[in-house]
Amino acid sequence: MTGEPVTYVIDGARIRTLDDVFTLAGEAVRGEGGYFGRNLDAFADCLTGGYGTPEDGRFYFVWENSSESREALGYTETARQLERRLAQCHPTNRDRVRADLERALRKDGPTAFDWVVDIFEFRDVRLDLR
Repeated sequence: MTGEPVTYVIDGARIRTLDDVFTLAGEAVRGEGGYFGRNLDAFADCLTGGYGTPEDGRFYFVWENSSESREALGYTETARQLERRLAQCHPTNRDRVRADLERALRKDGPTAFDWVVDIFEFRDVRLDLR
């Protein structure tokens, strides 16, 4: 392989909710209105490549103003997301989601910011937090 990997930049100052992450990643990769998932599973799938990113996987993301995003995607947003998930999840998952929600309300456990960062790691996509 030759050439430099493609760099996609996300401006964390524009992130207030988890949905903003999907929107801004989509815009970074595909331009205005670009799709890059609308939930964590779809986002993870998009990171595998081919949804506007190079098929060979030679790309990475720079997350500017990530400290602002970390705050915005903290426990309040995490609890909001878990409440949504609890309302929609399969009955067999409700106890687990409810426990995760209770932890978030106690400001314990991973946050929505952590979820996103973990997906980059799981998909082995470089993420530079700045």
